[in-house]
Amino acid sequence: LGLHQKLDLWVLRHALAEAARWPHPIRVAVNVSALWFHGEDLSHAVENVLAETGLDPGRLELEVTERVFIGNDDAALTEFAQLRALGVGLSLDDFGTGYSSLSYLRQLPLSEIKVDKSFVLAMTSDHEDAAVVRATVALAHDLGLRVVAEGVEDEASLQALRGLGCDL
Repeated sequence: LGLHQKLDLWVLRHALAEAARWPHPIRVAVNVSALWFHGEDLSHAVENVLAETGLDPGRLELEVTERVFIGNDDAALTEFAQLRALGVGLSLDDFGTGYSSLSYLRQLPLSEIKVDKSFVLAMTSDHEDAAVVRATVALAHDLGLRVVAEGVEDEASLQALRGLGCDL
């Protein structure tokens, strides 16, 4: 393993060990770097850490960005399928800021989308940002995905997101 993958594995191991001590059904979300998808077998490592810690796979949500797919669509899709087969949740982080492709939303076995804070922060004052958030929530729900809004910093944003049916 390279240094970056070793650090990812260390974070995963410690996060899952800590979460295993939490009361059920609290979930833990762990960011996974695109480098891990391009390097060692992520699903095998996750399976081993789940076994080591005894954490129920349904309590784990792995967060990835769309960068995972740059030049590596087939391998990343295979890795995603293996992770979902373990029962792990998969979240597309920072949605709308990278190389957003709606085809990924159809192809990937995702459980949630995280709307980037750059849209959420301005949604109550900028019509275009509000439109992006509104469309993302509607699309995600139509696809059976949970929606998490990042960067909720005031009551007006919270109420607007609740009005849209944002899940978290």
